[in-house]
Amino acid sequence: MKNKILGFLFFIFNFSYSQTFDPAVFDHLDEFFIDAVYYADRFITPATDAAVYQSSGGWVYSAKKRKQWEASFGVHANVFFVPNKDREFTLKNEDFTFLQIQGEESATIPTALGGSKQVYIIDKYGIINPNYPIETPRGINEEKIFYPHLSGSICIGYGTEIIGKYAPKTKIKKGEYQVYGFGIKHNLSQYLKTLEGNNINLAVTLSNSVENISFDFLDIQTNLGTLGINRINGDVNSWQFQTNVSKEYKSFEFMLGSMVNVSDFKYNFSGDKGTAEGVIKIEGLGPQDFFFFFLKAIYKTKINSIFEASVTYSWNRFNFQSAIAFNKFVNTNFAVHYKIN
Repeated sequence: MKNKILGFLFFIFNFSYSQTFDPAVFDHLDEFFIDAVYYADRFITPATDAAVYQSSGGWVYSAKKRKQWEASFGVHANVFFVPNKDREFTLKNEDFTFLQIQGEESATIPTALGGSKQVYIIDKYGIINPNYPIETPRGINEEKIFYPHLSGSICIGYGTEIIGKYAPKTKIKKGEYQVYGFGIKHNLSQYLKTLEGNNINLAVTLSNSVENISFDFLDIQTNLGTLGINRINGDVNSWQFQTNVSKEYKSFEFMLGSMVNVSDFKYNFSGDKGTAEGVIKIEGLGPQDFFFFFLKAIYKTKINSIFEASVTYSWNRFNFQSAIAFNKFVNTNFAVHYKIN
């Protein structure tokens, strides 16, 4: 694989920028991919971490035991607050082995959740034409992110509900976001008559959700065309276990929740392949194939604990819920649920 990578990079840079190089330079060209992936990790990780929080809330609007075949449909509005520390990071030339910041030793640049500041990237060996440096991508430049989603649930009996969640692909500045998933909830207070007698409800929920998020990334131009990494995509698969306890008072239900989720993070470059894809092929592999090979190095699994507090007001067939999920991030959820039967 390394020989293929070196051959690929030699082909790109040799045709992209006419300059005489020390042949020994090409022994380090695989470091170009390592540096690009390192930057990708720092850029998108705050956004994929935030996606987990965005999808974690809103699964349960009541811990009560429902009647068999009772079904409901919900419309949700989520507002996610972007913390300042996740809007930017400091990049230093010492973080790279092949690339470097043009004209500076370090720079504070935005993550995918950050602002619109850009810096320019060249390389330490003079291969990238300094007149056409790589521009770092801009962030979404929003302090709050709004997105809607739909939910539905049905009780199949014995205090057990099947829950579904779906959000259409939502456009945000410089990116897109989508989430969908399913869960199963079971009421435990039905076995504890003391709780039922005091209008206290206890339930547990196991859910699985998939979060897809994508952002504009590096638009690298060569004389052979673009390299096709101008869009980076994060795919997150999360399993979540949560416990909810609630207290009913008249038409209100006050509820607290504790959640633990395990999330697998994978990354790829999406969108149209670069125009160089049809020109540059080494043993059938193009630019995106080489980048994908190195992106596997930043796949990861994370465990998060999240807390949630909510209040629900019931009126006729409607339930109005306001919830807040918090720990590393803060995500609010406002929902209207309609009881179908």
